[in-house]
Amino acid sequence: MPNSAGGYRHFHDELAVLKQRLLDMSERAETLVDLSVEALMERDREKAQTVIDADRELDRLEVEAENLAISLLALQQPMARDLRFLIGAIKVSSDLERVGDHAVNIAQSAVRIIESRAAMPPLPALADMARRARAMLSDALDAFIRGDGALGRAVGKADDQVDALHEGIFRTLLTYMMTDARTIAPSLELLLVSRNLERVGDLATNIGEDAVYLAEGKQIRHRWDEEHGDNATNATTVVPTPSRREA
Repeated sequence: MPNSAGGYRHFHDELAVLKQRLLDMSERAETLVDLSVEALMERDREKAQTVIDADRELDRLEVEAENLAISLLALQQPMARDLRFLIGAIKVSSDLERVGDHAVNIAQSAVRIIESRAAMPPLPALADMARRARAMLSDALDAFIRGDGALGRAVGKADDQVDALHEGIFRTLLTYMMTDARTIAPSLELLLVSRNLERVGDLATNIGEDAVYLAEGKQIRHRWDEEHGDNATNATTVVPTPSRREA
């Protein structure tokens, strides 16, 4: 940490800027997920194209957040919680950018369904899944910014519901495809949409796990803290980086 009072204030001013960058990214990512699902449900090609075009903004915000975090790591040499926050911020910005990629994937599925003019089989669970995944993302970012380990853990538990909805959607779509061959093409697109929403839930879970590590100094990914015992709580300058959920 910087020694002078002025350096300390500057460091925390920059931390505040970084937190705002992450909040901006999360708000934008959540909006794109919502808009992509709306484009699908409403068969609105203009909304789908808006999502596709907006992905570059999230890319830009990710680069800004990462560069700021790396600069603070290099110049200020933070310790303990501040160190964990900066390393976590780099991971979180990457996960939020990937959420944008999944929103684009959903929008592209919407475009293909619109262009095919195929009737979509009824699938009310998809809207519920989108709502839950978006709520997870919002809660996960709040948990990370506030350093709220309990909320971070709750996000991981909520992912079970999203996974269950994905499995249910798969079974429903399989039934449609076996019953009526005309539903095969749109059902496959809807399965892709469901898969992308499930991945959004995984990314939110990653962020929730980073919130737990920030708050408690524990790695809960793959039950890492239980396997390593008390040593997991003492790591302040060495940060283990087990693999994150693929998305």
